[in-house]
Amino acid sequence: MASRVKIAELDEGQLGKLRSLEKELGTWVVALEKDFQLAELSDEQLEKIRAMERELGVVLLAYDAGKD
Repeated sequence: MASRVKIAELDEGQLGKLRSLEKELGTWVVALEKDFQLAELSDEQLEKIRAMERELGVVLLAYDAGKD
């Protein structure tokens, strides 16, 4: 069975640092467990992701699930 991406569990100190970064950047940041890395996509793959986002009205996150 493939691994599933998991939102990182942050303690109050870590969460405070993340909130400060979000404020500084003016954007939301999602923290995932360290085992999951964003997938390196070609321009063609990235456009397919963007097209699907537009079609579904969602934000998609592509990650490298690694080898099972």
